[in-house]
Amino acid sequence: MAVTVKECLELQLLEVEMLLSMFPKKGEINLDEDAVPSVQRYLRNTDGDLPPQLEYSIAIDVGEPKVKVELQVLLPHMYPHVAPQLFARSDALHRQQQLQLNTGLASHIGSLDSGEVCVYEAVQWVKDNTLPYLENSKISSESASKEAVVKETLHRMWIYSHHIYRQELRKKIFDCAKKLNLTGFCLTGKPGVICVEGLRENCEEFWRVIRYPNWKHISCKHVENIETEKSIDTLRLFHAFEDLQFQAHGDYGLRNDYHMDLGQFLEFLKQHQSGHIFQILFGVEGKLSDK
Repeated sequence: MAVTVKECLELQLLEVEMLLSMFPKKGEINLDEDAVPSVQRYLRNTDGDLPPQLEYSIAIDVGEPKVKVELQVLLPHMYPHVAPQLFARSDALHRQQQLQLNTGLASHIGSLDSGEVCVYEAVQWVKDNTLPYLENSKISSESASKEAVVKETLHRMWIYSHHIYRQELRKKIFDCAKKLNLTGFCLTGKPGVICVEGLRENCEEFWRVIRYPNWKHISCKHVENIETEKSIDTLRLFHAFEDLQFQAHGDYGLRNDYHMDLGQFLEFLKQHQSGHIFQILFGVEGKLSDK
């Protein structure tokens, strides 16, 4: 008999309940407060729309002294009969070592039997297998510190979307930028534009998080890399991650389908030494009207 989405979501809730009992301390599991209730509402009335996919993170202590490794979890509606999306990250790991760790994690989870919940199995695997990567990372850091000049690179990404309206999406964008120490802005409306700047691995992590699971009509239009022997903070064009909204025009109907004033946006870009980006984003040269 074919497995239903309802049966899968019931198993997901049981697994979350088990994990919360195993990780009861504050901050060990980061789960949106409406995540479980939205699934419960659907299970009471399966004729409605599917709830958002369950998404949470688990903080894992590894080694002595303790190093924090965060396991990010995103569950497709048909999990556990479809593999979960898992990603382990730690500030103590370099990008290549983090990639190797996640490759090993994906291989292990892929070897397990389909139909069985496996997030706790993933937690245990991360606990048991991260230490060698941390030790390699420490050796690499010590070698790098012996170099006479250490250069840093500021990474800046310009992201274009057909539109950005939904509050939950905007919350995800701002929370992720704050968590990864990224500056820039999010322009709400139609079109939607996001700029993030910071360390390369943090920008790439932001891009991975916001476009998953399936944000249609979004693309990274341009990337800038600037190398410096000083702190990358000296190269930032923005001092925070701004909520950018300009005077809008259009239909203020149920879809709130309004267009941003691109003239004001161009002026904003020029104030931040980025007027050339307008043509990259929209394919036309920006011109300010005479006042």
